[in-house]
Amino acid sequence: MHVRPKKYLGQHFLNDKNIARKIAESLKDLPDDAIVLEVGPGTGVLTDFLISKYKNLVLVEKDRESVEFLRRKYSTDEMNIIQGDFLKLNLKELSGGKPLYVIGNFPYNISSQIVFKVLENRDIVEQMAGMFQKEVAERIASPPGNKNYGILSVLAQTYYEPKYLFTVLPHVFHPPPKVQSGVIKLMRKKAEDEPDFEKYKKLVRSAFNQRRKTLRNSLKSANLPFDKLEAEILSKRPEQISVEGFKNIYQQIVR
Repeated sequence: MHVRPKKYLGQHFLNDKNIARKIAESLKDLPDDAIVLEVGPGTGVLTDFLISKYKNLVLVEKDRESVEFLRRKYSTDEMNIIQGDFLKLNLKELSGGKPLYVIGNFPYNISSQIVFKVLENRDIVEQMAGMFQKEVAERIASPPGNKNYGILSVLAQTYYEPKYLFTVLPHVFHPPPKVQSGVIKLMRKKAEDEPDFEKYKKLVRSAFNQRRKTLRNSLKSANLPFDKLEAEILSKRPEQISVEGFKNIYQQIVR
């Protein structure tokens, strides 16, 4: 029997194996040689279901005590266990340029940064699936026209097709957290005439930095040219503009 690392005792630990199984099964249609990267495996609740499905499984865990626990629990011949910070990893070097599939019960305090890391590596990350704080999961998958729709929504939906899969209630954790969780999946869109990520991100952030103002005022404050845009689009607030709308704006004033 493997004893949980002390840092996990008394913290929010996922007890429901059925939830872990459903998360593991959210990745679909992977090639036999797919490289699956689990972020923050902790004590291996999700890993237990991934290890039987994928022969090229890589675990990335920052906490040293958890890494030692995982190495005792699993044979190092079965998978590659890396002690390190996912946000600092060179994913292209790790994957050897092959397609990468990212999954995890993501640490809520860095979950948005994890999504940005995936977006920066969109040329190799084909799918991403996992558990977020519900508010963040809803934000990623949110359509335009509501308060959840923002920078993360536009950027994620420009390069990926997000799908909100299911909600996870607090009682499946021990002890129960004060927030609900949500499981989502992102599937890479075909890379056709895509915006340059850094330039596009600057545009979207400029728009939402003053989300109560119209696009005209936001672009003016950011010193971005807007004279080519129609008055109708300039009079809208950023949450009223679709992903396609932002892509069109990029094509006209940034590209």
